[in-house]
Amino acid sequence: MSSTELPGVRAATAAAAPKAAAVRVAEGEELRSVTLPGLTLTVRSRPPARAGLPRALYVHGLGGSSLNWSALMPLLEDVVDGEALDLPGFGDSPPPDDGDYSLTAHARAVIRYLDAAGHGPVHLLGNSLGGAVSTRVAAVRPDLVRTLTLVSPALPELRVQRSAVPTALIAVPGVTSLFRRLSKDWTAEQRTHGVLALCYGDPSRVGDEALRNAVEEMERRIGLPYFWDAMTRSARGIVDAYTLGGQHGLWRQAERVLAPTLLVYGGRDQLVSYRMARKAAAAFRDSRLLTLPDAGHVAMMEYPETVALAFRELLDDCGGS
Repeated sequence: MSSTELPGVRAATAAAAPKAAAVRVAEGEELRSVTLPGLTLTVRSRPPARAGLPRALYVHGLGGSSLNWSALMPLLEDVVDGEALDLPGFGDSPPPDDGDYSLTAHARAVIRYLDAAGHGPVHLLGNSLGGAVSTRVAAVRPDLVRTLTLVSPALPELRVQRSAVPTALIAVPGVTSLFRRLSKDWTAEQRTHGVLALCYGDPSRVGDEALRNAVEEMERRIGLPYFWDAMTRSARGIVDAYTLGGQHGLWRQAERVLAPTLLVYGGRDQLVSYRMARKAAAAFRDSRLLTLPDAGHVAMMEYPETVALAFRELLDDCGGS
């Protein structure tokens, strides 16, 4: 993994965090680590097709990493200069020094990275937790966001789907410890199949190579000493954000977003209800809606070509910049 320096940002050292194994880097991708005060982030990128393309930043969901965007990024490398972050405590990014995994802290990490890199305004894309984070970024720092693309964003629901309850329970004190004891004998392959069944509309769409890669990544993540802490505290951060009212409420912030917004919802999503698509389309003032009846929670991984086409249309309507 290479390290490069951003203006005012010190290159991360190998001692920044323990690593269970090397992080997978797809062909054509590059990884670098950057350090801000109290925060180290791993950034995944692909060389753009040509110089001068507008910047894009991809933000993953709970339990995910920048790898979640590896299927979409090459489909857009001719129209944007894209980078995908590993949020603090996920992927190859170590935990934040202050242990803060709140939604606000994750949004602050994205903002601090963009400010340090001088990349704004960018085309910001977020999935699940990353969608909620991106919504907050777009609301509080409109100068940093040219367009907003949200794939199954984790915005508050009054009636949470039954299939999403186990994930929400991770936020409850003591539940993670209990689950760790109950699942201590599970193999990485068993865990991976469970995640795919929850996140994909049709897990059989995952090919053999992709499955092997997912199992390898699961083994790596489970081996990190802070894995469960990052999961638990980030899940708690989502739940806490759902309870906020007033100007800090996520739906209120969605109404404040000025950037043209693409919303992507899957009809088989077990974590974010398909019925929230209409509410989201009404909340974001300049929005368009893409619904994929057969997709689950990670449409950019399941149907990357369709999502890429919708993003290109959004980009064209914004003048291609």
